[in-house]
Amino acid sequence: MVKKRLIAIVDDEPDILKLYQDFFTKIKGISIFTFTDPLMALEHFRMNKNEYVLVISDLRMPNLDRLELVKLIKDLNHLVRTILMTAFAIKDDLFQEYLREEIINDILQEPILLPDLYDQVRKQLRMYYKLKRL
Repeated sequence: MVKKRLIAIVDDEPDILKLYQDFFTKIKGISIFTFTDPLMALEHFRMNKNEYVLVISDLRMPNLDRLELVKLIKDLNHLVRTILMTAFAIKDDLFQEYLREEIINDILQEPILLPDLYDQVRKQLRMYYKLKRL
């Protein structure tokens, strides 16, 4: 039996989470978990870190420093892929460092077209499975 892999989507807007969750149900072998609270997402990730393949998060979230979530996630499982979404231009040295070190695997500018997000998710899933085989 093939184990389902997990994707977390973290955003403080429940309507956005519902839209993304409904959209990604067509990816076979994946279970989608959505969180409006990054601390809850982090706790779920800690309990299931080996089953996660991807975390998609809004960059600006309450309760956690804007880049801290992805750093903590990568510290727990360096193979998991991360995508940050933002409507803002980012001119931050730490952000640039995280991109270079692949703590952040990609960034998407909002508003995001669903087909573009889907393509990016598929790309990150392929990269995860490629890294997993190495």
